[in-house]
Amino acid sequence: MINADGWLKYSIWEHSAHIKELYGRRCRLEEPEMTCAAQAAELLAPQVADGDTLLDVGCGSGYFFHSIKKRRLPVAYFGIDAAPSLVAIGRRYLPAFGLPPENLQVMRLEDLDGQVDHIICLNVLSNLDNYHRPLERLLLCAAKTVILRESLNEEGSYDYVPDTYLDEGCRLKVYVNAYPLKEVMDFITSYGFAVAAVKDRRTRGRPEMVIGYPHYWKFLVARRTSP
Repeated sequence: MINADGWLKYSIWEHSAHIKELYGRRCRLEEPEMTCAAQAAELLAPQVADGDTLLDVGCGSGYFFHSIKKRRLPVAYFGIDAAPSLVAIGRRYLPAFGLPPENLQVMRLEDLDGQVDHIICLNVLSNLDNYHRPLERLLLCAAKTVILRESLNEEGSYDYVPDTYLDEGCRLKVYVNAYPLKEVMDFITSYGFAVAAVKDRRTRGRPEMVIGYPHYWKFLVARRTSP
């Protein structure tokens, strides 16, 4: 018997009651703003103009909407995430804060096409098998700016490891990759962007243990310089 529900079955994001509860609290403003979300919004602020569009890729439940609203950034916010249960949380709670539910869509990065002015992608690519194709899609769709926060180190490391923080009895693995900083920056530049690395405020350049493995968080701010 062949089934077509493999992505949901093997997705770590669909197997964590803790994450769903946390994302709900963030949408309801019952949790403090994440430091990385605040820094991302501040990095975005100088790039935006009235009427611009922003796409949050791997948005979870879309709680980054609160960060741009808090700073009154003049952009229309949209979010996509491959996890239906997380998108459903945002569609339930964020309309009370002014976000139309249709602005959050269930979508895998592979299916993304079109154009927006700005793209933000936080803590997503490091959990994929590699960065080339998904990052290329972001760069092709962004008319002005791409802002990333990922695990980036001098040399790359690639691991596929058990996630022991999932629901009881759930045994799934996840990629924990740290990509080579210069290689990623060169890749971005090749698509017509000027890119700068920015120290992550919360970790202050030090590795952080996430699910028991080191992550080397850095921001990249890419501004389009040519079509």
